Amino acid sequence: MRAFILGFVVILLTSCHPAITQITDMNNTDWATAHERDHNTTATYDEAIAYYKKLDQAFAKMKLMEYGKTDIGRPLHALVFSNDGDFDPVSLRKKGRQILLINNGIHPGEPCGVDASMMLLRDYAQKDQLPENLVLVVIPLYNIGGALNRNSHTRANQDGPESYGFRGNARNLDLNRDFIKADSRNAEAFTRIFQDWQPTLFVDNHTSNGADYQYTMTIIPNQHDRLEKGLGTYLDEEMMPQLYAQMKSRNWESCPYVYARETPDKGIIAFLDLGRYSTGYTSLFNTIGFMPETHMLKPFKDRVASTYAFMESIIYIMEKDGGKIARLKAEANENVCAQSTFDLNWTLDTEQVNELEFKGYEAGYKPSEVSGEDRLYYDQNQPFTKNIPYLKNYKPTLSIEKPYAYIIPQAWREVIERLQWNGVEMTPLQNNQAIKGEVYYIKDFDTRNAYEGHHLHSNVGVEKRVETLQFFKGDYVVKVNQPTNRYIVETLEPQAPDSWFAWNFFDGILMQKEHFSSYIFEDEAAEILRNQPEIKAALEKRKKEDEEFAANAYAQLEFVYQQSKHYEPTHKRYPVMRAFEF
Repeated sequence: MRAFILGFVVILLTSCHPAITQITDMNNTDWATAHERDHNTTATYDEAIAYYKKLDQAFAKMKLMEYGKTDIGRPLHALVFSNDGDFDPVSLRKKGRQILLINNGIHPGEPCGVDASMMLLRDYAQKDQLPENLVLVVIPLYNIGGALNRNSHTRANQDGPESYGFRGNARNLDLNRDFIKADSRNAEAFTRIFQDWQPTLFVDNHTSNGADYQYTMTIIPNQHDRLEKGLGTYLDEEMMPQLYAQMKSRNWESCPYVYARETPDKGIIAFLDLGRYSTGYTSLFNTIGFMPETHMLKPFKDRVASTYAFMESIIYIMEKDGGKIARLKAEANENVCAQSTFDLNWTLDTEQVNELEFKGYEAGYKPSEVSGEDRLYYDQNQPFTKNIPYLKNYKPTLSIEKPYAYIIPQAWREVIERLQWNGVEMTPLQNNQAIKGEVYYIKDFDTRNAYEGHHLHSNVGVEKRVETLQFFKGDYVVKVNQPTNRYIVETLEPQAPDSWFAWNFFDGILMQKEHFSSYIFEDEAAEILRNQPEIKAALEKRKKEDEEFAANAYAQLEFVYQQSKHYEPTHKRYPVMRAFEF
């Protein structure tokens, strides 16, 4: 009878209070991840999403959301962990919550974050230890197509796990080169997540190739010189020392990413994270970002554990400094709105050399059994701790004054779409208008063939002219007075390394569309030279200076044609105008 009464009370309580049923079910559920059951295993995509759905169902503080399709046709998920059960980013920002966005599996062969994030979310939910001022937004697995392309062999230099995903996505794109060009549907969906949540801080979990050394974890932060000054100073002088101290206190001593000039003992340099990379992208929106890089030669169990410790360290610092970081971010947004000069290109500052205590292995050379030539190796029986040169500063090599506004013809819809995805405010023209402003003409450039679905241009040279051009109703005006100014300038200025011109979005302007038949144009060219002595003088000058040109009749005819009224004005004219006012 007593047992019956107790059972009746339990049934009554659980029927009246669903939360009690939830906790009872949770305690009876096996919460071990695939990695915890076998430390040389990483969760498959389906296992990971099933686990996140279970978290969503078990904890009222968690909500799993979908943000559009990826290239493989599956949705991109983001799990939001919010202490008060509020899952609206606008509302949470008004409450002063600091938002930490964590991305996993951009390279599915580097899955430490996939497994560590599941464990971290579970542990923080069960122990109720997420700081009150913090909201976690976690992407379970970003490169879904690559994750579904599972194998055991493509990571030739890596110690586990037993099987894993492939670096390329369903379109064989490296998604960590896609944040500006945004060719993938994955990148489009990520942009929605990032712009909806506008995170205070961002983490993108990775595994590194490269030299051998004693650390399991190395860290790439934003290149602090490329951040707005206040944020960059805080990151370099305050946050990084705290982060290394926190990792050491958790028994995962770390160092900067080992981007070695030769071997690490000769010195390492800071990674320049341009806008194509995740942290380079976040810096354009004044968000501090990190790429933790676990070391490929360390056991997978240790790589997962160090990633877990890294995320805990970030959470610790955000609990302590979150308000300060948010204030610096808000100030950066205001400063960027008013900023007049923007740095576009950067080079390593070799005059500023720091010292870094580094724990490595002695490097040596021995004959290769394959080629017979000397080959590099690291001797793990000869560990060392010594100070090495560390070059962590970059300086600008090209700066530009922003215009009042950019005018973008509506024909360039791919560019306009990406600006809209990223929250850039723009206004369509209401009438056809002739507008006076600065126009670039592309003079020269180098091209890298077959790079991530594009032909990437670099070393772009331009000639700037002041002209009046006709624009049409529906063309777009983008004023450069927004918190997104850095994104606007670094994508629309053709000389920037990750501009849309660099990514060959504007290649249509590089090819002439009209031309001439030589035998017909010969007579008109002669008439032009008789009537326009300045063109004749320029032709003769060119012939004297260039022997090859002087021997090429067609090239001379082309020269005259390009000086004539027949030459199309849009050839190599960059279509985006820099307007003086509007």
